[in-house]
Amino acid sequence: MKARLPKGMGGGPQNMQSMIKQAQKMQADMEALQEELNEKEYDIAAGGGAVTVKINGKKEIVSIKLAEEIVDPDDIETLEDTLVAAVNEAIKKVEDTNGDAMNKITGNISMPGLF
Repeated sequence: MKARLPKGMGGGPQNMQSMIKQAQKMQADMEALQEELNEKEYDIAAGGGAVTVKINGKKEIVSIKLAEEIVDPDDIETLEDTLVAAVNEAIKKVEDTNGDAMNKITGNISMPGLF
């Protein structure tokens, strides 16, 4: 007994080649986009602007700027908490931006390990 695919399903070698070409194009587009995203830099402020973190698209901290009023030797804990909040927000911004950009190419297809 032969299984029959509904019309339009399967398509043989030509359809497979077309799918492979589409996948290769998507991969090339994703690689080009990733390079572009890696070059971007983001400035993220926390603590009402008392701490500013600059991060690049590779999630590497480029710089941290502190306002004078946040540097209080009697209150190191506030500075530490504000730094953690700023760095976490910077990382989240990069991940959200990169994820949104990749989803535009992949159409929200989940591809573990690629990004």
